[in-house]
Amino acid sequence: MKKNSRGVALVVAPTAAMVLALAGCGSESAGSQDSGKASAGPSLRVVPEASRSAKALSAGNVSVRTDAKLKTVVVDGKGMTTYVFTKDAATPGESSCYDACATAWPPVPAADSSAAAGLNRDLLGSLTRKDGTEQLTVAGKPLYYFAQDEKAGDTKGQGVNKVWYAAAPDGAPAGVDRPALGVLDDPALGRVLQDREGRTLYLLTKDTPWPMKTACDAACLENWTPSAPVTAADARAAGLDPKVLFTFTTPDGTPQESFNCWPAYTFKGDTGPGQTNGQKVGGVWFAVKADIPASDRGKTVPAAKG
Repeated sequence: MKKNSRGVALVVAPTAAMVLALAGCGSESAGSQDSGKASAGPSLRVVPEASRSAKALSAGNVSVRTDAKLKTVVVDGKGMTTYVFTKDAATPGESSCYDACATAWPPVPAADSSAAAGLNRDLLGSLTRKDGTEQLTVAGKPLYYFAQDEKAGDTKGQGVNKVWYAAAPDGAPAGVDRPALGVLDDPALGRVLQDREGRTLYLLTKDTPWPMKTACDAACLENWTPSAPVTAADARAAGLDPKVLFTFTTPDGTPQESFNCWPAYTFKGDTGPGQTNGQKVGGVWFAVKADIPASDRGKTVPAAKG
């Protein structure tokens, strides 16, 4: 597998991806609205075959399973639930679970793994642990099993110590409320924006950024949904300058969020978090980059990635 600049190995899509660097409106003002140690969790009962020997086994064909409570979660080729550890966020691209923690939460092995339908293959990668083994990652987030999960579909590790959660397909914790505006770190596209459901946000290059005008007609709206407005606090939480926000009112009166005056949409072809199936559709749809400088005005710059 190929490794990115952070040392994370990636499964690269066969085609190059493109992402649009955004710029904005005219001179109008824009606005819109535990302890420090890794915990092993409860006392152990059973270590399933899928997690007894992470060094020797492969996660196989990694896929996405729909859970009645948690929505979509990442599972290995045997259907075993994978988890993320929120304390790993302190050291992106590294695992902070070793020793007793790794006994209770065995790392998911990366060797010979692949992405099944429903999982963005660009997000699948790996990191090298201290013992030299390769651990599977999704969007840079290390994946683990829970030793008390005995069979496919078990999610006994969900919420343990409020730091362990089943992995959503974009590496986020499953089954918890998401922010209104999120950021997906896609190795092929870069950092792109997501809505509250983890769906990628897109712009249409046929739209007019200023004066704002949408080119997405009724036929277009059958596949593309205007993104709901977010607040300045939502923008700051996602690392954006609130000045890039501007609420656009569509011809039918629907309020739609825009970024530097480019109306944002979600794609109905994206059926779960982390998917970017709308990228380059018709050569006019592109994911909205999270790194939007509010000072840039009046420019659109396609940037090839991958």
